Amino acid sequence: MANAQKNSHEAIERNVALMIVLTLLTVSVGGLVEIVPLFFQHSLTKPVVHTKDAQGKPVEVEIKPYDALRLAGRDIYIREGCYNCHSQMVRPFRAETERYGHFSVAAESIYDHPFQWGSKRTGPDLARVGGRYSDSWHRDHLINPRSVVPDSNMPAFPWLDRPVDASMIKEKMQTLRIVGVPYTDAEIAAAPSALTGKSEMDALVAYLQGLGTALSNFK
Repeated sequence: MANAQKNSHEAIERNVALMIVLTLLTVSVGGLVEIVPLFFQHSLTKPVVHTKDAQGKPVEVEIKPYDALRLAGRDIYIREGCYNCHSQMVRPFRAETERYGHFSVAAESIYDHPFQWGSKRTGPDLARVGGRYSDSWHRDHLINPRSVVPDSNMPAFPWLDRPVDASMIKEKMQTLRIVGVPYTDAEIAAAPSALTGKSEMDALVAYLQGLGTALSNFK
C-alpha cells in the first residue's frame, strides 16, 4: 500500500496540469471554509459592538458612519499614504491594550471602504488616537512633527492648510450608500455645506479625533 501511495503521489507531482487543479481545489475549499461563515456572524456584519463597561456589565455600542468632514479627512489620510506607517488595529494582547486601549473589533470598521487594519508600525497605531491629543497638537504635529515629538521621523504636511475639495463629496456618499453605508438623503444634501470654509487640515484632524472614540470608555 505504501508503494501505491508513493506512486500515486509521484504521478500527481509529475503531472503539472493535475497538480495545478488539485492545488486550486485545495485552496478554494480552505478559503470557503474560512470566509463563508464570516458572512453569517452578526459581530462582523452589524454595526454594533458588544463589549463591557468598567464594571464588567454588557454594553452595546452602535457604530455611526463618518460625517462629511471626517469622510473627507479619511480620503486625505489615504491619499497622503498615512497607512504606510500607521496601522489601525489593536491586537488583543495586554501589551497593546494597556498602551492603546480596547482591542480592535471588526464591527468598528464596518463602514470603512477600504478598512485600515494592518501591521505596519513605523509610527504608533492610530486605532484609538481620537481624543488623546488636542486639535492644536494634531495641527502642530502635521505641520512640523518634531515640534511636538522631537525624535519623530514623520514627514511634515504643511500643504494641508488649503481648502478641502467638496466637489465630489455627495457622489462619494452616494457611492458608499450603494455598498451599505446608511447615509440619508438629507445627510448627502448637506455634505457640501459641511465642508464650506474647511481646510484639508481640518478634515484630517476631524478624522483622527474620531478614531476609536466609540469604545474609548470601555476596557
